[in-house]
Amino acid sequence: MHTAVLIPGDGIGPEVSVAVRQVLEAAEAPVRFVECQAGEAALEAGHDNLLPEETVEAIRSHGVALKGPCTTPIGKGFRSVNVALRKTLNLFAAVRPVRNLPGVKTRYENVDIVIIRENTEGLYSGVENFITDEVVASMKVATRPACHRIALWAFRYATRQRRKAITVLHKANIMKLTDGMFIEEAKRVHEQDYPNIEYSELIIDAASMKIVQDPTQFDVILCENLYGDIMSDLCAGFVGGLGVSPGANFGTEHAVFEAVHGSAPTIAGKNVANPLALLMSATMMLEYLAESRSDESCGAAASKIRAAYDRALGDGQKTQDLGGELTTTAFARAISERL
Repeated sequence: MHTAVLIPGDGIGPEVSVAVRQVLEAAEAPVRFVECQAGEAALEAGHDNLLPEETVEAIRSHGVALKGPCTTPIGKGFRSVNVALRKTLNLFAAVRPVRNLPGVKTRYENVDIVIIRENTEGLYSGVENFITDEVVASMKVATRPACHRIALWAFRYATRQRRKAITVLHKANIMKLTDGMFIEEAKRVHEQDYPNIEYSELIIDAASMKIVQDPTQFDVILCENLYGDIMSDLCAGFVGGLGVSPGANFGTEHAVFEAVHGSAPTIAGKNVANPLALLMSATMMLEYLAESRSDESCGAAASKIRAAYDRALGDGQKTQDLGGELTTTAFARAISERL
C-alpha cells in the first residue's frame, strides 16, 4: 500500500475527489490518501496562505500527490497554488496527454498527443517590476541547465512511451536568446543521445495553425512554460475539453498529478461535475507508482480503470458536459460497475 497526498481543492474539487476515491477503491488500487488543504479551502481552514507549509511537507514526505482544482485570484491577491508547488518542489516537467475517447464526439479523430512543458522558467518565473507608475516590465528567464534538463526528460519520456517524434515549439526568430537556448539544448540532446526519435522545430504561431488543421501530424510537443500552458489547453479542445484532460508535474524526487480544469464554483455542490480529468490523472499517478516503486499492481489497477472509463463512455454513460445526463456520483458508479 502506497501513501499519497490528496488535495481536494476548491469548488467542485471535493466532490470529484470523492468520486475518484470511490473508483480507486473499487479497482483495489494499492493507494491510501493523506488529505491536505490548498487554495481557498486552506484559507477557510484557518491557514494564512493558499499553500500551507504542512501540505508541502506532506508531499515531500510521501513523494506523490493528487490535486483537485484550486482557485487563484486574477490580477491581485495570492500567488497561484500551481506555480507555488512547481517552484517549491522543483516540478520542472509538466505532462498533458491528449487523446480521443470512446463516445466523446469531436470534430477531430485519432488525436494522440503529449504536451511536455518546462515548468519553472520563462515568463512564468514571476519576475515583474514597476519601472514607473505607468510602466511594468516582466522578465522572461531561461537557463541552460533547465533547458537541457527538460529536453533530456522529454526524450527519455518519448523513448519509454515508445513515441516516435518530438516537435519543439518556439519563437526564436524574435526571442533569439531565450527561445534560442531552448531549441539549442533540445537539438543537442537529440543529436547526442536520442537520434532514434524524429526531431523537428516549429515557430509557435505557425504550429498553432498546423495543429488545428490536422492534430494527428503531431506526436510529442515540447515547449517552454507559457507556450506549453496555452498549447495544452488548445489541444484539450480537440478531444472534448479540460474535463477529459489529465495532467502531471514531475521533479527528480516528487510528482503531483492534477485536474487541469478550474474549480467551477457555479456548479459546486450540485453533483454535476465531471470527475474524469482527476480520475485520468489518478491513473497517471498509479503508472508513476508502478514505475518508480516497481509495483506491478499499480500498473494493473491503472489499466483496469482506463479500460473501465473507456467502456463506460463507449456505452453512452456520460456527464452533462459531454452531452450525457449522469451526475458525478452516477458516473463514478458506472465506471466502478465496469471494473
